[in-house]
Amino acid sequence: MYAGSYTGSYTDAQYNQIKNRDDNGYTTREVDTKSATDANGNSYTTSVSNDQLTNSDFLNLMIQELKLQDPTKPMDSQRMMDTQLQMSTIETNMAMAKSMDKLVSTFNQTSLSNAANIIGKNIEDINTDENGVAKAYKVLSVETIDDQLVVKARQIMYMEDVVKDADGNRLLYDQNGFIYNTDGEKTGQKIVLKNPGEIATDAEGKPVILDENNETVTDHTYTYEGLTTAVFASEISTIPFENITKIF
Repeated sequence: MYAGSYTGSYTDAQYNQIKNRDDNGYTTREVDTKSATDANGNSYTTSVSNDQLTNSDFLNLMIQELKLQDPTKPMDSQRMMDTQLQMSTIETNMAMAKSMDKLVSTFNQTSLSNAANIIGKNIEDINTDENGVAKAYKVLSVETIDDQLVVKARQIMYMEDVVKDADGNRLLYDQNGFIYNTDGEKTGQKIVLKNPGEIATDAEGKPVILDENNETVTDHTYTYEGLTTAVFASEISTIPFENITKIF
């Protein structure tokens, strides 16, 4: 910007009011300005710093400088062209930034649409349990959070053997084997488990059931047909999409 002699004075206060436009076309945004005084006692601005200055603000500053310049020492054509080039570069960069924002938004939407195909499927990520086995999850939803693609999922704690009663209803039992009725109350009986969800069977392939005294119940009607189902964690996990290592 021009730093020669001015015929008029331009106070620091005028430059320090750049935010919302005043009667002179300036805004009142707070900016950091540095001024100096030339040999003739005229004040001029040496630098203006504000991350929020717009292209219009710079144009207004340039026009004001042209109004206040010394007519005997006008800004030369090369300096004018340099200033115009700076304005053009700023405007181009602003347009490019907006285009990049739109491109990122479009990319995120495309990624989100493609990632939606895994909803309802099981996945594994980079985390492992205490036994070094990769953790598995069932995907509930796919979202974009802070420009990062993530999935919401429930961890699969273990696979549970499906046991049914005489009416074909699934037997409800917990990881310790305690059996529950349809009201969620313990019945007093217990199914013997080798591991959480893995039942023990007798010589005939029937589930081993114990009563309240830990005595084997031999006349029960429960059956096991070799089916299993997943038992999920109660809390929902948020997993970065890039951390997924397997989909199944």
